[in-house]
Amino acid sequence: MTSSIEPITGRYIRLTVDGTPLRVYFEEAGRGRPVVCLHTAGADTRQWRFILNDEVFTSSHRFLAFDMPWHGKSLPPQGFETAEYLLTTGTYIETVLSFCNALGLEKPLLAGCSMGGRIALQLAALHPDRFAGFIAVEASDFQPAWYDIDWFHRPDAHGGEMGAALVSANIAPHAPPVERWNTQWMFMQSGPGVFRGDLSFYTKDDSLVGRLGMIDTRQTPVHIMCGEYDMTCTPEDARRTAEAIDGATLAIMKDLGHFPMSENPAAFRPYFQEALELMRHSHAELTHA
Repeated sequence: MTSSIEPITGRYIRLTVDGTPLRVYFEEAGRGRPVVCLHTAGADTRQWRFILNDEVFTSSHRFLAFDMPWHGKSLPPQGFETAEYLLTTGTYIETVLSFCNALGLEKPLLAGCSMGGRIALQLAALHPDRFAGFIAVEASDFQPAWYDIDWFHRPDAHGGEMGAALVSANIAPHAPPVERWNTQWMFMQSGPGVFRGDLSFYTKDDSLVGRLGMIDTRQTPVHIMCGEYDMTCTPEDARRTAEAIDGATLAIMKDLGHFPMSENPAAFRPYFQEALELMRHSHAELTHA
């Protein structure tokens, strides 16, 4: 038998968001420039495990990925049993900024996927001074739901299995079967109503549309990435958004869907490496400007 311990360290941090105390789980690995990684709706930090285990990436970057409250190992706040979970842009932004403040992160890169990519663009518009750059994966200005989000929290349906069914349609056919199922498993484990609450934010808040013009890539670079098989945030959606942000760069990723870092990490890796290099070159140019 052989065994090995992965270099990822898991810890908890205490935050206060909207006056509510929270105990948030996060994982980190590597040394160097900090990169905060945000998971998709209804999932958790496990989506980024291949990046945190990549020796080349972690030799020059410190990756930190946290489970949003209500997700993964981050418990809901006290009194959740009588509350309805509905994520909002304001709460999401405050959670990300509170996490960065609590860890003393100075101008980290922000890499988010799906709803994490959407909030990365919101932060690029509203708080660009807090970050060194934004990698927005499967991100665009707005997509109304093409599905009924209430199906993910009903007494006559298993929300986790419904979520996995939706997810399966957004994974490219090239994904290795083991990672396809691992990706779907995370959604099967989602807490009751959590996927629905995330999708409420993702499909109803269109405030980013009017803020795209506020994003100044001369101050903070923005790189948008989209899988060619993503049917939720389509390549057309990503291209439309990138064209609305002067100076933003765009990569359409071959053979990938909506969960690239999780569904097919080997295919995603070169695109993410390119994104990190773009952030490094942009930072060098801004520093010497």
